[in-house]
Amino acid sequence: MESRFKQLILALQGQPSGGDEGIFSELVDMMMRSRKVGRPPRGQPLAGIYKEICDRIRHQLTQLLQDCIDKGLLKPDPTWGYQLRTQATQAALTDPLLKDLALEAQGQPNPSSLRQHALLQLVEAIRVCGRLARPHRAKFTPSFYTLLYEEAVNRTLVYVCQKIDTYDPNRGQSRKFMNWVNFRLDRMVIECRRQFSDRDTQELPNLNDLERLSQPEPQSSLANDVRDYIANDPEDVFKSTHIRKRPDANFQAIALARFADQSWDEISNQLDIKIPTLSSFFQRCCDKFSDQFQELL
Repeated sequence: MESRFKQLILALQGQPSGGDEGIFSELVDMMMRSRKVGRPPRGQPLAGIYKEICDRIRHQLTQLLQDCIDKGLLKPDPTWGYQLRTQATQAALTDPLLKDLALEAQGQPNPSSLRQHALLQLVEAIRVCGRLARPHRAKFTPSFYTLLYEEAVNRTLVYVCQKIDTYDPNRGQSRKFMNWVNFRLDRMVIECRRQFSDRDTQELPNLNDLERLSQPEPQSSLANDVRDYIANDPEDVFKSTHIRKRPDANFQAIALARFADQSWDEISNQLDIKIPTLSSFFQRCCDKFSDQFQELL
């Protein structure tokens, strides 16, 4: 699929007004097939709210691709294609559409596979829509806020799934669905902060911080000591601690990749795991093993 994507992009480069209509249509279809939002329940045709979402994403993607052709901005890089589709998805997912998806979940029996599917689609839409707030960001250091925020977002999404029946689309002056989500997210950030209330600092130790501390003395740095300690894994705990059902996505592998200056995007592509999942797992492990790292200080 990756090679075909490159072939289609190369075939369209330099052609005005969409070039070959068949190639353009095939490219759009290919990019739409791997979308995460706007998918029907298993075994059912694309209809209702899912078709509306799909159609809007396709419309936005078509416009963006045509604009890239006109401006000569096409790139035969699947990562670029993924980013363009994400941009199209964000443009398509208006607040009224998110509200309709929430109401679709409300309207399905509980429990049922149809409600589960609607909730999974809603969670994915919330993550990718670009409308999640970042409350209280200025109160904390960036590294500590990253930990708080990722945990708060995860808890907020769990709340949305568990309490979807309490959502009232007519509540609030603006009646926006994301106001309901972001109000809960604001509270979750505060609740997560209270978990660390016994600490005297607003910053948690993690490997990224140790890397920064090590920069003045790269040959004998604390980061090198920690990296070697994780690589040796004397108690065999770093390799055995992994994301559920993914022993290859273990703390040792992810930490060593970060020490090797691999970006979260690169690690995500290698393991085929979403960045929020990787980052949240990594931060939890850093906190879990912090006592062992402190022994190296």
